Parts: sequence; structure tokens; C-alpha cells
Amino acid sequence: MSDGTTAADGPLTRLRARLEGPNTVGNSRLFWAGFGVVLALVLAYPLVRSAYAASQLTLYYTYVFLALSLSLVWGYTGILSFGQVVFFGVAGYSYGIISLNVGGLTGSTLGLVGSVVLTTVAAFALGYFMFYGGLRGDYVTITTLAVTVVLHVFMIQTAGDKWMIGDVSLGGANGIVGIPDVGVGVGEAGVVVSGVGFYYLVVALLVVTYLGMRVLVNGRAGYAMVAVREDEGRTEMLGYDTKRVKLLVWTAGGALAGVGGTLYTAWGNFVHPGVFELVFASLPVIWCSLGGRETLLGAMIGAIVIPWFSNELAITGSQWAIVIVGVLLLVTVLLFPDGFVPNARRQVTALLARRGPDADPNRETDDGPEVVE
Repeated sequence: MSDGTTAADGPLTRLRARLEGPNTVGNSRLFWAGFGVVLALVLAYPLVRSAYAASQLTLYYTYVFLALSLSLVWGYTGILSFGQVVFFGVAGYSYGIISLNVGGLTGSTLGLVGSVVLTTVAAFALGYFMFYGGLRGDYVTITTLAVTVVLHVFMIQTAGDKWMIGDVSLGGANGIVGIPDVGVGVGEAGVVVSGVGFYYLVVALLVVTYLGMRVLVNGRAGYAMVAVREDEGRTEMLGYDTKRVKLLVWTAGGALAGVGGTLYTAWGNFVHPGVFELVFASLPVIWCSLGGRETLLGAMIGAIVIPWFSNELAITGSQWAIVIVGVLLLVTVLLFPDGFVPNARRQVTALLARRGPDADPNRETDDGPEVVE
């Protein structure tokens, strides 16, 4: 098999090979020990900090879904997109419209499902137009940028009673307000998730998504994605339908961004055209570039640390947040083109290697194969 396992290997062996494959950072006991410690700290955070602090961190977690979607599309498949916020926003508006029109827990449940389904369909439609229309490289990037701009301008002009879907007004620049919290149930029977409960829900979804994406990118699909990124022409010569690969990855990335948009809208109980702004559209690119677009971990760290840093500067009254982030991006591109996480990993690996083979995080563990990224 492409992941280094054989048909005779058990399911746990194959799962481990996928989780610790060459297309992701972290394939040692040290990494997974660190992962467990960080997860424990994340779970304990609401217990030791204020409700506001936990809520703010929840917001950053919703951004992680957006960053992971771009990492999948750009980092692993080579499709630079400014359009992930389109699916983020479409999902948010869809959740608001469905949940408010239907009402109650039924509305929230249908909104959760419907928003992701509609976003997936929208991503598939746009992807089919682009990839089967023959667009490649910069033309795809320009198209995603154009769609984002057009949608932003359009949504700003949707004020007034003539722009209503059912009983819900799109609200123009003000957007849709009063959107309910996440809930699952029918009628009055069910459960509403808010506050700390919503924090833990987002964390659970994020952990499942991260582990699932590790399995994906270290499997056959992941190798096909990387092949398209490195040399699409040669990949076609080897018999792969590269248009199909790009379309499927694009659709999956759109669905993932849609999950983030739905959670973001439920977090703030509102959605507005600002989610389609060019500044916001550029942020996922910055997060992935600084953290490391070809690593899921880098995208996650970038999506949390950079918004947190910008928010801390804003709290202190500094007007230099965007400038400082821009300087960091410039320095990263010049000195660490792969991002901070891949560079830090190389430095740590080199340091531990000088201390001896027993300290090398890439050394063979148990009886498993050596994996080098």
C-alpha cells in the first residue's frame, strides 16, 4: 500500500501509519505526548479562566477550520485561494436563514446540517466551473478573489424588505442578528449548546477534524494531492485525473470552511458581509504562510496565535497590529519560506540529533517504520 503497510497488517497498524505518515508533522512518542499535554491544557482552560477568555478562544478555534481548509487546498494541493471565506460566509448566512425561518431546536438542527450541505454544493459548483473549465494556477486565484469581491459588494446592498428570504432580512451591511445558539433536537425536545458547552463542542470537532485530516493526507488521496502540487502535468501522465483530484479537494476544503462559518455564526449569534471582505479573505493565507501551509499543525497554530496577538495589540490601543503582522509575513517569506513550524521542527531535529540517536524524534519507535517528513 502507498502508506507503507500491507494487506496483512491489522487496522491499528494501518491507522498508525496514516496518523504518523510523511505528509504531517509529528510521528514520535514525544509529539503525541506533547499533543496530549496541550489538549489537557485546552480542556482545562475554561475552568481556570473567565467566560470571556474562553469565548474569545472559541472564536479563534472557529478560524482554525478556515485555516485547515486552506492548508488542504493550497498547502497540500497547490491551489492558492482567497475564496475560502466565501464558503465560511455562505455557511454562516445559511445557518442564520434556516434556523430563524424554521425556529426552535428544529431550526438549529436543520441549520447545522443545511449550512454545511449548501456550502459543499456551492464549493462543488465553483470548483467544477474552474477546474473543468481549464483554469489553472494564477487564474484560479484571481477567480476566487473576484468571487469574494463580488459577493462582498452584493451582500452590502441587500438592505431593505425586498431582500428577505422567508421571514429573515439579509440586513445589508448590518447582516443578520439574533441567530440562535447551536442546538440539536426537534421542537422543544433536545439540547442547546452555549457558553462553556459550546467551547468543548468546538474543541471536540477540531480534534476529530485534525486527526481525520492526518489520516487523509497520509493516505492515497494525500499522495495524489501532493503529486498534483509538485507537478500536475507529470501526475496526469501517470494516469491520475488531476481535475477530479482538485475538484474533490476543493469541495472538501469548502465543506470544512463551512463548518467553521457555521460555528462562527453560532458563536456570535450574527453574521455580516464583513466575512467576505478582502482583508478577512487574506488572513487565512497569512495564517498558513506564517505557520507553515504544508503542515496542518502550522495552519492551526497560525490561526490561533496571530488573531490572539492582533487582539492583544488592539486591547492595548495599538494601531500597528496589521503592520506588525505584515512585517512578520515578510520576514517569514524571506527567511522561513516554509513557515515557522517546519523550520522549528528542522531545528529541533538537528539539535536532538547532535545529542545522540536516542533523542532523535524521527528515529524508529517500537517496531514501526522510520518516517521522515
